[in-house]
Amino acid sequence: MTDQPTRLDLIPGTLCDERMWARVAPLLGDFALHHVPLPQARTRAQMHELIASHSASKTNLVGFSLGAYLAVEYAVAHPERIGTLVLIANSCKGLPPAEIAARQRIVTILEKNVYTGMTRQRLRELLHPDHVTDTAITGPIEQMAVDLGKEVLLAQFVTTIDRVDYMDRLHTLPFPVLIVGAEGDQLVPVADLRAMAARLPDATLALIAEPTGHMIPLEAPAPLAALLHQFYSKLSAP
Repeated sequence: MTDQPTRLDLIPGTLCDERMWARVAPLLGDFALHHVPLPQARTRAQMHELIASHSASKTNLVGFSLGAYLAVEYAVAHPERIGTLVLIANSCKGLPPAEIAARQRIVTILEKNVYTGMTRQRLRELLHPDHVTDTAITGPIEQMAVDLGKEVLLAQFVTTIDRVDYMDRLHTLPFPVLIVGAEGDQLVPVADLRAMAARLPDATLALIAEPTGHMIPLEAPAPLAALLHQFYSKLSAP
């Protein structure tokens, strides 16, 4: 009888779906990947309901950006349901003031205008400079933005712009946690990631050395896959 592959339950970020993982998924063939359909939610409560209904009862939860923040929120509320936690490109302090201001401006514009997709300015904020013209990376981001559209973006911005600072709750999470970030991420300060790792009882902090901005699963799929393999290999070692 062969061992079952390790199941990973993946939560995408803002205005993202399973395509966010498209470049890293082929490198994770020895895992069983399951996707939380976050764009279906219109409220914060619905987001948590989707995580619960699309994850294992004892989940290896992997969240990216907004998905990682929601994973922390879910883990704080239901630590008994978490086997492991992987947090990619997210600070559990919540959004920095500059990003809150940027999102508030976007919401104001969206409420009065037609949404035409991801702007070049926003791509420059999300991506490492080396990747702004790489269509293998920008293509999926732009297509997700068009396909998911204004309703999803507004719902996700409005319902998640107010984020609790969970730093003082991290000590209550006893399971293994992998934190993945990058110096080139303009949205998530590395200092926040180090502070998170220091507060967690069982944390591994990994900063990707290769050029990458915020969109790590698309920008740095090979390093991310290597980190996931290393993390779970150590946990399964006798």
